[in-house]
Amino acid sequence: MAREFFVSIYLFVFQVTFNIFKFFPQKKKTTFVASFGDNILFTVEELERQTNDQVVILKNSQCRENFYRENRIILDFETTNVFHWFKSIYHLATSDRIFVDNYYGFLAVTNFKENVICTQLWHAAGAIKQFALKDPSVEYRSERAYQRFLDVYHRFDYVVVGSEKMANIFRQSFDLSNDHILRTGIPRTDFFYDTKAMKSAEESLIQELPILKRKKVILYAPTFRDHKLNSAELELDIKKLYKSLSRDYVLFLRLHPAINAEFVNEFPGFVYNVSSFTDINPLLVITDILISDYSSIPFEFSLLRKPIVFYAYDLEEYTKTRGFWENYEELVPGPVVRTTTEIIDLIKANQFNLQEVNTFANQWNQYSRGYSSERLIQAIYKDEEQLKAVEN
Repeated sequence: MAREFFVSIYLFVFQVTFNIFKFFPQKKKTTFVASFGDNILFTVEELERQTNDQVVILKNSQCRENFYRENRIILDFETTNVFHWFKSIYHLATSDRIFVDNYYGFLAVTNFKENVICTQLWHAAGAIKQFALKDPSVEYRSERAYQRFLDVYHRFDYVVVGSEKMANIFRQSFDLSNDHILRTGIPRTDFFYDTKAMKSAEESLIQELPILKRKKVILYAPTFRDHKLNSAELELDIKKLYKSLSRDYVLFLRLHPAINAEFVNEFPGFVYNVSSFTDINPLLVITDILISDYSSIPFEFSLLRKPIVFYAYDLEEYTKTRGFWENYEELVPGPVVRTTTEIIDLIKANQFNLQEVNTFANQWNQYSRGYSSERLIQAIYKDEEQLKAVEN
């Protein structure tokens, strides 16, 4: 109840401020609202190559991407920075193009001018767990909250997808028709088709960590679990991995920033905490085996056609609380294990079905073929007739 009250106050102030700023002249300007930032970064760079539009980037506290470049306007989109917050609303009210990469409640009260196009970039190329209107927790929210969710999702003129599988998920999750689906591919996947960029990223990491010349990389990148932000609760047995695999491998940990990865000090030369890396793409390039669970990282990683192990130690519990789009064990392109011992046995045997990974990559990255950013900008900044051709 208290939560709804404070949300209502916030949105009321936002709406009043937004409506005042709508009286100001609209400019040829594109405003990006970033929580994750990677898709936005690729889109911004392509936008600057193709147009002369002013670029404004509104970052919330979750976003670790820098974005800094001369002529870009970058603001902290947080109420703790009141001046930046009001300037952010001004830019939202006076831009003709808006891009977002997450759910933002303020969209429920931003009645943009008729010529504005609001595009949802989202932050994942695919989805294992259910979200938005299909999230099981939605049934416990109030009618007012549910209506707010709908108002936000219906603000999207377009949602960018990399596959028909994801298009179907977005239609259900956001209650949108097919006319709102933009099949241009996922911008950040362009990196995995740029051999020069991948080679440069690999060389940079090897220079920073010379041990990569001698050992292979296991990357553990699980889903962030809000109720398990304590290093002592990490379900992976690091000691057992060290004893069995440290001769040939190093272990990279991509964990929630709140987790204290004390294992780095306990197993020097074997465990590396890469949680602070802003861009995960270079990490994926030098990774030989990915260990994940319900994260969206495998959707991009599969483009590299490398082995993936799915460490779903809490599968039954997670199924009940979050729900999946398909049967988990049939959906994922790799072995599903419950223990560290199983992980070790799989890695030692090195008998992974890469054809399964290849099939998965093609299904979920159907429209992501190395020029997604270019196609997206061409679509959004052309007239409506040309845009409809891209939708279909």
